Amino acid sequence: MRRMTDEPARWTEATVHPDMWADPDGDPRNHDKPAPDGERATLHDFLTNFRLTLRMKCEGLDPEQLARRSVPPSTMSLLGLVRHLAEVERDWRNWVTDADAEALPKLYGRRDADFDEAVAEQSAVEAAYADLEREQAATDAALAAFPDLAASVGKERIVLRELLVHRVEEYARHCGHADLLRECVDGRVGQ
Repeated sequence: MRRMTDEPARWTEATVHPDMWADPDGDPRNHDKPAPDGERATLHDFLTNFRLTLRMKCEGLDPEQLARRSVPPSTMSLLGLVRHLAEVERDWRNWVTDADAEALPKLYGRRDADFDEAVAEQSAVEAAYADLEREQAATDAALAAFPDLAASVGKERIVLRELLVHRVEEYARHCGHADLLRECVDGRVGQ
């Protein structure tokens, strides 16, 4: 078990607000566009920002750092989170599939393989990001086909609004995990 003195020193790249990840001018989540108009656009804006946050928390790390399970006894790693969210995006797409359609298979196989099999190899990192981008785009497209947020869809008849809010919640929760994982990997802090 690591001793407290083995933990990396805390640091941030931000100079304007020391509790932030990046300065406002360098933060891709900050933009000069008008606020989103409507419920769907607002939910998608929040989702987009949490997706960017996860990527930012992973930037600048090598495969070993991304795959490191830095908060024992948890089996989570930043790479595992990327893989997990790719798996979850696919799962959400299955939720809206018609009852007679065959469900898409799991990306990584058995339960928890998304975390347990996140290995420190560049090819695994590249594959995880490719999986995430592909699954996000496919799920976004599948959900865009339903214009009414109050509609009950898929085999389970889930209300689309509930699914969209759950997507935001899932990314937000895992961005909190990413905060802790990253700080324990190299000491970088910030929201």
